[in-house]
Amino acid sequence: MNIEPIKGKVFGAKVTGLRLAKLTETEFREVHAAFLEYGFLFFPEQHLNDEDNIAFGQRFGELEFGALPLANQIRHKDGSFGEIAEPESQWMKTNQGNEAWHTDSTYWPISSKVAMLSAVKLPSSGGQTEFADMRAGYATLPQSIKDQIAGLSAYHSTVFSQANDVDNFIEIKDGSIYHGEAYLRPLVKTHPETGIKNLFIGRHAFGIPGLTREASRRLLSDLMQHVLADPARIYSHEWAVGDTLIWDNRALLHRACAYNYAEPRVLIGTRIRGDEASELAYYPDAPEAALGRAALQEEMDALRAERAA
Repeated sequence: MNIEPIKGKVFGAKVTGLRLAKLTETEFREVHAAFLEYGFLFFPEQHLNDEDNIAFGQRFGELEFGALPLANQIRHKDGSFGEIAEPESQWMKTNQGNEAWHTDSTYWPISSKVAMLSAVKLPSSGGQTEFADMRAGYATLPQSIKDQIAGLSAYHSTVFSQANDVDNFIEIKDGSIYHGEAYLRPLVKTHPETGIKNLFIGRHAFGIPGLTREASRRLLSDLMQHVLADPARIYSHEWAVGDTLIWDNRALLHRACAYNYAEPRVLIGTRIRGDEASELAYYPDAPEAALGRAALQEEMDALRAERAA
């Protein structure tokens, strides 16, 4: 096994010399240690099938979902891919929303700890996946800003982020990712396995309690711009068919990049559920959940008023 740090970046590594489909326990321990150190790992020429993706994901914990096509094509029962989704469909609007920086599943009571993608079909250009190191982002903040954000939290919701990022105002539907809950999460997260602090923000975050709406939006934007100001904290992955890539949702942000939506782009996604002890905000029946619903309603009313003005 060879673990090669990504040149010119403060995070990430390329791993060669092993087969994820036939990983030994000793190899996995080495992979897991590198994963915690580097934040994301890229494994070229793996060509994992659905069962391989699921089996590798389960090594990290309980799956949120396994071997789910994250694609612009409909998958048939026989495993083949057919019709390309219309750009104006809700399916593609959701995909387009994910072209903004985010971490996975912060809009559920328990957010994700690990995610992975395997490339099956790729467009002729574009369609990269990019990552931002929120550990280095936090570490390089001025102490005055660290003091300012200590103890602050923000609500997280996809109903908000879709409206805010792509003007996609969606009817709330329980059981979907577009439910009516908003979950309060700290702006500064301490990683449960490494103890390292990092910013925990992204497109789903809004409404910092204790700040005005304007001040909340400005602070979240300023923090993001700080992270993205240094190219060493950003990595853009140029996919090749057969690549597999895993990342730590507790330490990084990521986003998809735009491409010609008339061309197929098929990635197979597996997402690992966070540990309740460290990734649980609260459940919908908890007393604080009502505050989240009220904050989301207030924010959506403000967004609709802005769009109508």
